[in-house]
Amino acid sequence: MQPLDLNKAFTLIEPGPVVLVTTHDGQGPNVMTISWTMVVDFTPLFALTTGPWNHSFAALLKQRECVIAVPGVDLLDKVVGIGTCSGADTDKFARFGLTPVPSTLVRPPLIKECLANIECKVIDIITRHNIVVLQGVAAWIDGEREEKRTFHAVGDGSFIVDGGRIERKKMMAAKIPPGV
Repeated sequence: MQPLDLNKAFTLIEPGPVVLVTTHDGQGPNVMTISWTMVVDFTPLFALTTGPWNHSFAALLKQRECVIAVPGVDLLDKVVGIGTCSGADTDKFARFGLTPVPSTLVRPPLIKECLANIECKVIDIITRHNIVVLQGVAAWIDGEREEKRTFHAVGDGSFIVDGGRIERKKMMAAKIPPGV
């Protein structure tokens, strides 16, 4: 073992895939890139980390709803581009060629080019840690999409791409007592 800079320890356990989050400020939609997301439980509760440094944060505070859109690796360059400009002066849907699709239960749009979209309501904001807790209210998946791999940020502009799926359902089910 060799020492690792403690400021880089997060790269060892980076959370879920990089996602796009759409918001609507009452004037129009915006989209931001978020790499700090997590599932809160075996329920449709999610959390993401953002704050006043992101233009979309004000819309999250005011409107209290968003869409988490899960891009495939084929959208990596667009996702990075979205994360390096501001919705304060850029129509990111137009600039990056994304198609907004009307949601069913929230005002921010789904993103057609993404693998999946989750419509969410903000249920808590933990300002001390810049954590926004979300309740999923509807979910959509594009099963016809050829590229299904997602990607994870590991810091410094590097990403890890998901590979093939490995199943252990039978093995795990054998360990769970009936009725639990």
